[in-house]
Amino acid sequence: MVRFENVGLRYGMGGEILKDISFEIEPHSFQFLTGPSGAGKTTLLRLILLSLKPTRGLISLFNRDAAQLSKDQITDLRRRVGVVFQDFRLLDHLTTYENVALPLRVRGRDESSYRAEVVELLRWVGLGEHIHALPPVLSGGEKQRAAIARALIVRPELLLADEPTGNVDPTLARRLLRLFAELHKSGTAVVIATHDLALMDQFETARRLVLGDCRLHIYE
Repeated sequence: MVRFENVGLRYGMGGEILKDISFEIEPHSFQFLTGPSGAGKTTLLRLILLSLKPTRGLISLFNRDAAQLSKDQITDLRRRVGVVFQDFRLLDHLTTYENVALPLRVRGRDESSYRAEVVELLRWVGLGEHIHALPPVLSGGEKQRAAIARALIVRPELLLADEPTGNVDPTLARRLLRLFAELHKSGTAVVIATHDLALMDQFETARRLVLGDCRLHIYE
């Protein structure tokens, strides 16, 4: 599903931020990306999403060489990926419901075919009373949950989540992780970037991609 071969990244003439990164993400897998602050976890997720180009090395997404893809082809591949960003990226002029439903609307689906599904998901993540609220009135944790719901509503083949439980309490964090686990059981490959060791310990069978010293190591 994702393959990196000797990938390196630098900005300008500075040293490499990421160096000699090689790994594979298999379909239907569940993995954590971890490492100290500044190790490059968010940057690596952006490389997987093809929103950044590597300085060197090969990246393939869904068995397609990223270097050979046109902008339209990259856009098509990204539609198969759900992403939870740290900065949420909600649209302030749309309600919580409209933000979560937006990916389905963009794909041309009729609202009658997805309204009940969106409402149910919002209730599950604890936003049932905020369906019609605009993002500016939501707390950080509520925005985080809306962003997670938006990423999950399309049932992506690959989910990339950047610190998805960083703004919620431990109880809700466990609930959201159960949602990720259910998505994984349905066939989605899940990659969660986090520094929370307790969070990872709840999934003993998940692989961990450890990012430190600008190198990526994979262990069971």
